[in-house]
Amino acid sequence: MSGRFAPRPTRTTVRGGHVVVPGEAPGGVPGGVPRQTAGPGHTRTWKPAGPLDLGLVLGPLRRGPGDPTFRTTPDGSVWRTSRTPAGPGTLRVAPRGEVVRGEAWGPGAEWLLDRLPELLGAADDPGAFAPRHRLVALARHRRPGLRLVRTGLVMESLIPSVLEQKVTTDEAYRAWRLLVRKFGEPAPGPAPERMYVMPAPRTWALIPSWEWHRAGVDDKRAATILRAVRVAARLEEAVGLDPVRAQRRLELVSGIGPWTSAEVVQRSHGAADCVTVGDLHLPGIIGYALAGDRDADDSVMLELLEPYAGQRHRAARLILLAGRTPPRRTPKMPRGDIGRL
Repeated sequence: MSGRFAPRPTRTTVRGGHVVVPGEAPGGVPGGVPRQTAGPGHTRTWKPAGPLDLGLVLGPLRRGPGDPTFRTTPDGSVWRTSRTPAGPGTLRVAPRGEVVRGEAWGPGAEWLLDRLPELLGAADDPGAFAPRHRLVALARHRRPGLRLVRTGLVMESLIPSVLEQKVTTDEAYRAWRLLVRKFGEPAPGPAPERMYVMPAPRTWALIPSWEWHRAGVDDKRAATILRAVRVAARLEEAVGLDPVRAQRRLELVSGIGPWTSAEVVQRSHGAADCVTVGDLHLPGIIGYALAGDRDADDSVMLELLEPYAGQRHRAARLILLAGRTPPRRTPKMPRGDIGRL
């Protein structure tokens, strides 16, 4: 059966980060531009040093096609919301020839624009990467606009990563979508409809137990999030640490292990060497792509990635983008919904 149907994207393959960003409509007229409900925001233009693919760079920040904090529009723009140290903000990023134009609204607008280059990979150094396998070299050649995103924010990646622990992608994305829409706040500025800013740490801490249950979040994951938001300020300070020390700080919170901390640091720090361990699919995909070993475990995966020391996360992303995954031989993991119990 696995050969009859194209495999659906899993959380691991989506982690390759490819999000289709629609091109500009013919004649230069944007299609589907959101209705303007507020005045012009703060703006900034930035010229990247090389090719830049917005879908590849910002794709890892999207938590499913219905993510209320992330949206792409037919005019080629990427919209996202963030809760910054200065407050909530909405950011619109759009390519304009050789430059990128950023526009932001809300109390966090200036903070978002100040860090726009880092968000789009200005601090990343793709030239330091040397392919050691033909598949990786081809993936790099086909995706020259890949840069590693750096948000400078921890909690906005930590909470959805905790929601993704030990469940299917659909379950995790649904929980994130329901909780943000119910307890978050509407996105500032002329954002597309149904976009929201994630709740503040205090709001997460006050979510009743039955609302976690209705969203399909078990007590273990909910308790981990509650422990994390109580020390949110200390966790956000991890942005000023190197990736290894940042992971150690995150893992001081019970319920946050190497898998979760790696998923966070990859986004918050743009960590080029932070490879995810403890994943259900990733070792088998990398083992199959590089050595034909679909049963590879973490130790085999790390051994295969050893030639890319210092750039292992980038190598893993390129392997995922290459699309060479082992054919499925078992049914998908069944989706659960504890909210129906």
